[in-house]
Amino acid sequence: MTNTPEQSQLGKASAYVDQYQPSLLFPIPRLGKREEIGISGSPPFFGADLWTAFELSWLNLRGKPQVAIAHVTVPCESRNIIESKSFKLYLNSFNNTRFTDASEVQARLRADLSEAAWRGAPHPGSVGVKLLAPEVFDREPVHELDGLNLDRLDIECQHYTPAPELLSAQVGEAPVTETLTSHLLKSNCLVTGQPDWGSVQIRYSGAQIDQAGLLAYLVSFRNHNEFHEQCVERIFMDLWRRCQPIKLSVYARYTRRGGLDINPFRTSHPQALPANTRTARQ
Repeated sequence: MTNTPEQSQLGKASAYVDQYQPSLLFPIPRLGKREEIGISGSPPFFGADLWTAFELSWLNLRGKPQVAIAHVTVPCESRNIIESKSFKLYLNSFNNTRFTDASEVQARLRADLSEAAWRGAPHPGSVGVKLLAPEVFDREPVHELDGLNLDRLDIECQHYTPAPELLSAQVGEAPVTETLTSHLLKSNCLVTGQPDWGSVQIRYSGAQIDQAGLLAYLVSFRNHNEFHEQCVERIFMDLWRRCQPIKLSVYARYTRRGGLDINPFRTSHPQALPANTRTARQ
């Protein structure tokens, strides 16, 4: 049976489970939303969803609480996304559970998240998990997304649901390579309708994209209900079809909810993933 967002714990009262319980994880297939934006077969992109878990704690064998920050990398070729509230509830289940050390916690996280991300897939893959101990917390940088900030443009905004018709490029002129950013990305949770705030970075090579139209397009997500991962894939596909760049990558960093942030990255060509570096709003 396929999980749907409506069947998740989003928007529902949830018991606080503080003993390890991997069954709390709720995977949702990516396929349905990809079909909605016209993706059939293999997507025209690579990438991953970069998660940061700021509320991770467990007990050592003597019952003393331990804390860490977790960086989690879920490849976009995984069959499922992991619904974020279920991820939070799952992490809560570590709170009063005893583990030998951080390595055991890391191994449990990797195994459970990998199983959820690939549940139902014929060839399961693996999720990346890195734990940061308190002694290295002050090495975690804060940095805004690099690029030319579109928000400088004084434009009139009239669309608050996705309007890909706003996108255009100067086809026929010499190609350019640009990196453009905006802090004005906002969408809403697919189930609860609660706001999700983000910054987005678009790197491309090809016909120059009209910047005013691009900013108005990004603003048009303001009243749109969709999960973070799905919004980024929609942005990628609209740019890919409307502007026909030679190369394209879309990277969004959303502010945290429930101690978690989700930062999807999609690219038309194989390349290293961006560093999971938080912005000031995160």
